[in-house]
Amino acid sequence: MQSRLERRCIGLDVHRDFAQVAIWQGGVVKQAGRFATTPEGVRAFAQGLGPADEVALEVTGNTWAIATVLTSRAGRVVVSNPAKTRAIAEAKVKTDKVDAEILAQLLAADYLPAVWLPDAATSALRRQVLRRTQLVRQRTRCKNQVHAILHRNLIPRCPAADLFGHKGRAWLAEQDLPPDEQAAAVALLRQLDFHAEELRLLDTDLGQAGLDRPEVLHLMTVPGIDATVALSIVAAVGDFTRFRTPEKLVAYLGLNPKVRQSGGQPAKHGHITKAGAAHARGMLVEAAWSASKAAGPLRAFYQRVQARRGMQIAAVATARKLAVLCWHLIIKGEDYAFAQPSLVAHKRRKLELRAGRASARGRKGTASGYSLTAVRTAERQLAAQAETAYRTMVSAWQPRRPTTPTTASKTRAAGSAVSVAATNGARQFSPSPGNAARQG
Repeated sequence: MQSRLERRCIGLDVHRDFAQVAIWQGGVVKQAGRFATTPEGVRAFAQGLGPADEVALEVTGNTWAIATVLTSRAGRVVVSNPAKTRAIAEAKVKTDKVDAEILAQLLAADYLPAVWLPDAATSALRRQVLRRTQLVRQRTRCKNQVHAILHRNLIPRCPAADLFGHKGRAWLAEQDLPPDEQAAAVALLRQLDFHAEELRLLDTDLGQAGLDRPEVLHLMTVPGIDATVALSIVAAVGDFTRFRTPEKLVAYLGLNPKVRQSGGQPAKHGHITKAGAAHARGMLVEAAWSASKAAGPLRAFYQRVQARRGMQIAAVATARKLAVLCWHLIIKGEDYAFAQPSLVAHKRRKLELRAGRASARGRKGTASGYSLTAVRTAERQLAAQAETAYRTMVSAWQPRRPTTPTTASKTRAAGSAVSVAATNGARQFSPSPGNAARQG
């Protein structure tokens, strides 16, 4: 067993071009200079590490590359969340040396809030999802600029359904625009075509990654979640087993409400925390809007919350419900209990085509039932029955109130009424948290 003096806790204050080093050993913190944040500089610093060394650094743009190199040499590498390392942010004297020292001291005390280090496959998937998001935003920006050109030159709306399709572009070429505006519109269309080709190539790689991951296929069985949403959730979360309960995953995605409580005062709940990956949270909200329009228990849940709190809060609540549902599906390795088989087959076939699989036009495939009216109608009727069953189950739910000495007497006084309701089969209280979202 190694002695206390052998253990070294090293704090790194990482910047774009260098990293400041502070070493804690035997209760004493000393400065150890800087090293360049280049591949050669990081490898040279890692050569001086051993199995008894522990290294701490905060999340920055180049943190993961540095942590990957240090992990091969150090006994432990801790990547800290800067939003939770409040000691650095609240220090009255804040320099690179002070930041490195505080990191080393917090690591020595084992009081540093660590961030989960994703594996190579998850890191690559995160980068691909982020790049796709950026490409979509760039395409949207180009389209908005073309619309702005038409608007400031008093050009009416395009009669074609898609301004950027074949008919829309032909109509755009015929408009009477100033020469500079016409040149700008043509340049924007070239950029749009470039981004579209890059997006097609990236979608091929993401489609193949989705087919290789069983968790993506499980999530696609939920109404409102397609391959893009499923890949975004899997990329943001990574290993679902690191969350012991679905509430932990909800908090990681920032979909849990803020709570303020002190002393004997009642707790005050606010808006959601919006912590964690904003892109995955936005994708879940988009999926919630889509699920609210499809027959099934999720639509019944959305409408129940909408009647009390409005559309926006109902969408966020449904997104939270989807996050809980995703946790159960991945942990249990199951498909959604109320999935529509033809719709799921249609989603999977679209993912296969997106991954570059050969088209089979004119031949009956696994997704052929999606085009049959009788099949789709029968599946919608089954989903509507599940929605009706959910409405019936929650129709008598009432909010659970905390038991206090004052309410205890009222509860005893209402005992006869509760007994009558139990005899009639009416539910007086809501079930334990999470049961409504579990697989039946």
